[in-house]
Amino acid sequence: MPPKHKRHSVADLPVAAVPTQSPKQNGPANPFPILPRPVKSAAPKRQASRRTKVDTNPDQNGDILDGKAALRASSDANEKGEALNVAAIVPPPITPAKAHGIKRNTKAKVQDDSDSPLSDLADETPVAKKQKKMPTKSSIAAKKGSDEIKAFRAEQAAKKAAEMKIKKELVADKWDNRYYSDGDEAGPVEKADVLKLEAARPPPVNSDYLPLPWKGRLGYACLNTYLRFSNPPVFSSRTCRIASILEHRHPLKDPSQPEHSTKNRPDKTKPASPERGQKYVEDLGIANAKDIVKMLRWNNKYGIRFLRLSSEMFPFASHAEYGYRLAPFASEVLAEAGRVATEFGHRLSTHPGQFTQLGSPRAEVIANAIRDLEYHDEMLSLLKMPTQEDRNAVMILHLGGTFGDKAATIDRFRENYKGLSDSIKRRIVLENDDVSWSVHDLLPICEELNIPLCLDFHHNNIIFNPAHLREGTKDIMELYPRIKATWDKKQIKQKMHYSESCPEAITGRQRRKHNPRPITLPPCPPDMDLMIEAKDKEQSVFELMRTFKLPGWDTFNNIIPYERNDGDKPWPKKVKKKTKKQIAAEIENFGKVMESEEEEVQPVISAEEVGMGGKENRVYWPPGMEEWLRPKKREIKKKGGEEEDIFKNPTPANFAQRRATQKKRSAPFSKEVKGRIWASNNMTEIQAIIDEIRAADTVKDEGSGDEGDVKAAPKKRATPVETASPKKKAAKADPGVKIEDGSEEEDDDLKMPDLSAEESKSNGVVEAAPSRQSGRVKGARKSYAEEEEV
Repeated sequence: MPPKHKRHSVADLPVAAVPTQSPKQNGPANPFPILPRPVKSAAPKRQASRRTKVDTNPDQNGDILDGKAALRASSDANEKGEALNVAAIVPPPITPAKAHGIKRNTKAKVQDDSDSPLSDLADETPVAKKQKKMPTKSSIAAKKGSDEIKAFRAEQAAKKAAEMKIKKELVADKWDNRYYSDGDEAGPVEKADVLKLEAARPPPVNSDYLPLPWKGRLGYACLNTYLRFSNPPVFSSRTCRIASILEHRHPLKDPSQPEHSTKNRPDKTKPASPERGQKYVEDLGIANAKDIVKMLRWNNKYGIRFLRLSSEMFPFASHAEYGYRLAPFASEVLAEAGRVATEFGHRLSTHPGQFTQLGSPRAEVIANAIRDLEYHDEMLSLLKMPTQEDRNAVMILHLGGTFGDKAATIDRFRENYKGLSDSIKRRIVLENDDVSWSVHDLLPICEELNIPLCLDFHHNNIIFNPAHLREGTKDIMELYPRIKATWDKKQIKQKMHYSESCPEAITGRQRRKHNPRPITLPPCPPDMDLMIEAKDKEQSVFELMRTFKLPGWDTFNNIIPYERNDGDKPWPKKVKKKTKKQIAAEIENFGKVMESEEEEVQPVISAEEVGMGGKENRVYWPPGMEEWLRPKKREIKKKGGEEEDIFKNPTPANFAQRRATQKKRSAPFSKEVKGRIWASNNMTEIQAIIDEIRAADTVKDEGSGDEGDVKAAPKKRATPVETASPKKKAAKADPGVKIEDGSEEEDDDLKMPDLSAEESKSNGVVEAAPSRQSGRVKGARKSYAEEEEV
């Protein structure tokens, strides 16, 4: 009998789940539609386990990652040093890769700069436990030599790998290496003649106009640095790896307990369920969307009215295999964010990732781009903002690479753009870039297809048409009327992007790197919505506010280094109760029971005020001082300092110091100090008195140390050394005598009385006691010279 075939799950789906054209698509049929999420079947009566709340704090859960696009100055900024270094401020938590003695395969090739970090699920192999053996001197020396050889080989391998990586990047066909996929490349690192040629280019011609008094809205992109490093962190770009999604398809080892990054992880021996993995990634998106409300309230408090939403708010939502719709699970939380934005007069926008290109010749790239645009359009539509604010919620897009032919690329873009839904068409805005497409290249196609053009001043200073204008901000002002007309046709509030190159940049490639904080304003209309693209995010907006006294410049103050008064700090540990032995010892020593320290009462900070700057609004940190955002790393100080070290490591050199320290410690307290100790109420006060006395003695010793050494020098006399009689022969050293280390004898000397006074009375030389010798040796040394003289 032939084997029975299982029915496919699609056959069990209701009619409503059959893939059809999206209802919001009024235009031509989309050649690359997104399949709707399948309708979930009714849950069984008995469930093996329920997924508990996910820990979305990346400082505690190593599975939660920061979206790399949100850390950059802009989504198209991928130069070295342009991303906020989170690991330098907050050390990463313990990763589950080493939990429970399990070693995971970490050799999966993952591109570091990818906006969607994909990785394979690693296999777990137990690590064999080996018994530790005490190393010998020879093994230590051998290991040291082998380590040096290994370090040298590793260094050579790293250099070779770096060279290979550079070669691969130069020929790579991906835009996450900063170049447009299948597009233009800037070539290898510039040579000396190129640097000289670029340095000799005509100087930029900038306008002296400043848009003052300012009436527009300043904004930043995706991430608030102050809120990101608050406790708990507030940001909207949490993401994960696909391996984490696959892993969380399995139930937890202990479903009754919350998930822990190392102690309670998914159990892969239990059956997997795709719904669990989907719930995991949806929880991350919900946590991101909820933090948008906090970010909007924070911005409103400090005069910021413009924010770019992170494209990584819902991880992998536009992925070809693991993608999903946002409705209905995210409808409510996004609607709340839209309501708050409308209440505060906030403008929200997005900037799809660098892979979203409609001019590529590859069908796969076009399909991914359309899927990503539909995701962004759904996210903005679910904000449910009023008509005009919803119209202002645009999606900034780059045209992409030229692929060797600009005209053919524009034709492909025109054809693919016409196939988009009307909802996406209403939101798309083209922006000039710093690699291929200048304002003069994009303005005609924008006017033809009725697409607004977003002017980026930083990009325009790198890629421009020298036949029509010069580098700088002055000549581009002639195109302002044409650019503004592209916005007015769609009744959308115009916006511009502004950033600056680093001061030391010379070549076009170097000038792509954004300055962490711009120093001036562009010559834009004073009512413009201006997006500041910089690594320091909201701090770059604060810098411009302070420089030009813009509205809101007096609402914030400098932070106190390494101190935060607006965080949800953990409560201090309670004071332990005293034992009977401790009470008896206090009565015996002090005649009474000492009072216990009172527990400090920490002021309660409401959840709404966490991360808001406190009563003094301390939210500004100076340039380059990111480390001030978190408490200083705890420094472990040795108890006793140098005095304890000299007793733990006794040497002949510190013998005198050890003897003086012991004498000082054994000296009795004065009557005044004893009175202060008896008047104390608790052990803390007594310890403070003792520390004060020790500190005073230390200062006294340091102050008189140099003078004492100088005065004591003349008093020392050289001890006369008796010259040996020529008749007497020096004793030969016995090779059988074993010489032992005198460190133990020095410790015993500390317990002996001071013999320096007795030594000073005798003028003769004190001979050392002879070592133990055999009778034969003694007989050989006997002399009868005196008897012969008699």
